[in-house]
Amino acid sequence: MATSLVSPAALNSEVEKRRNFAIISHPDAGKTTLTEKLLLYGGAIHEAGAVKARRAQRHATSDWMEMEQQRGISITSTVLQFDYHDYRINLLDTPGHQDFSEDTYRTLAAADNAVMLEDAAKGLEPQTRKLFEVCRMRSLPIFTFFNKMDRPAREPLELLDEIEQELGLQTYAVNWPIGMGEQFRGVFDRRTKQFHLFERTAHGSKEASKVIVDLGDPRIEELVDQSLYYQFKEELEMIEELGPALDLDAVHAGQLTPVFFGSAMTNFGVQLFLDAFLDYALKPGPRTSTQGEVEPTKEDFTGFVFKLQANMDPKHRDRVAFIRVCSGKFEKDMVVNHARSGKNVRLSHPQKLFAQGRESLDEAFPGDVIGLNNPGVFAIGDTIYQGQKLEYEGIPCFSPELFAYLRNPNPSKFKQFHKGVTELREEGAVQIMFSADETKRDPILAAVGQLQFEVVQFRLQNEYNVDTRLELLPYSVARWVEGGWEALEKAGRLFNTTAVKDSWGRPVLLFKNEWNVGQVEGDHPELKLRNTAPVVSGQQVADL
Repeated sequence: MATSLVSPAALNSEVEKRRNFAIISHPDAGKTTLTEKLLLYGGAIHEAGAVKARRAQRHATSDWMEMEQQRGISITSTVLQFDYHDYRINLLDTPGHQDFSEDTYRTLAAADNAVMLEDAAKGLEPQTRKLFEVCRMRSLPIFTFFNKMDRPAREPLELLDEIEQELGLQTYAVNWPIGMGEQFRGVFDRRTKQFHLFERTAHGSKEASKVIVDLGDPRIEELVDQSLYYQFKEELEMIEELGPALDLDAVHAGQLTPVFFGSAMTNFGVQLFLDAFLDYALKPGPRTSTQGEVEPTKEDFTGFVFKLQANMDPKHRDRVAFIRVCSGKFEKDMVVNHARSGKNVRLSHPQKLFAQGRESLDEAFPGDVIGLNNPGVFAIGDTIYQGQKLEYEGIPCFSPELFAYLRNPNPSKFKQFHKGVTELREEGAVQIMFSADETKRDPILAAVGQLQFEVVQFRLQNEYNVDTRLELLPYSVARWVEGGWEALEKAGRLFNTTAVKDSWGRPVLLFKNEWNVGQVEGDHPELKLRNTAPVVSGQQVADL
């Protein structure tokens, strides 16, 4: 099989200019707004769209699904690729809503860096903490952006202290705010020793205009209220004397977070953040595989599937696989090995992703995310490769907390119902399980949150023209059985639990609560239960 050839020097040059990152945050911290402003400064869009979905406003670029536009929230991950200065940036926009945290977990598997966005008035919030732990598990470099400084906010020193005390993460303030709320006048950039004083623009739809003043320039005392300026000087002296030095090795190991202050809505500090991020962020690095660490500069192309999405283009009923390029050079129409099935696959019609918008591409390099049409070949976690066989680490399913039978009340719509459920299951919109009783054919939706149910029903109706009914089940905990059905049969009769099978036909026990889990584990110590699905390569999803 022909391998795409590229000189080591050319490949290394492409890797050096790639930067790939995901934004994590609690809902309403301003993640979609920050995404829009980064695109604005990157020249990828000319006017930033408002996030709230009012009829008279543009929709945010990253929120392409109709339900997202109706509610003004992000409920699915998207990829936005754009160029800025000499860099090619792959921005992985993730859902902030906790009901879609599993989509975020999968997307973080494809990221080299994470940007932790916080509301400066609220500080650390539950969903941010949860997603931070996922970043920590993967030792991702974390950059912190305190947003909404133009509104009433907590003291900057207090915000830094909270990160250090509660996350055990050292902080280095790259810039420092001058005032907050109505008195917010801009930031001081410690990299260049310059004040960036901003003028407010209408809803931040254009790049912010600003005045730049060097440290020591006497004009600063005319432009900034005296009491604000003296407070700023006092705080700056404190962080320079007591704070740690900037250590990029510690940043890349996920032990120290560079911190930025600003306002995405009014563009205060966004470009400063982007410039510093590109200097400090980790370029695409090695990935763990069955053949050990795979360097991005390895000659052979490799990549893995971290997301599937159905109907991004409703007119064409398409299915797109999101592929993270890990090594080598990707080329249009190249033939690769599909590790799970052992088959050869031709990668035709590759697409550069930009939320819902896409354009064809001819090549891609490590760190890039590309879209491929998926005629049912790919599953989440699949590895594709050229050269020596290898597989990258799989992506686990997490324990759902809500369960319901999904009923199709109209038998004449069976084909549409079957197709819709199959495609939504493939993309991981929700986990789907089945009763161990073969006479019960209706799928069981297994979700992290109620909104996942609403999205599945909305999309089945909107994209497949199928109305459905939900019948809630009285369970809140799922556990996978190690050793499969054989281990379950050996255990004999179990009380206060129901056995179902997941999409791979593996046994899952459903419990009403954690107390019941403890009961079964106490009665059957030989039975090993897991709260994440085993990641097994080479398994085909069972047919519905």
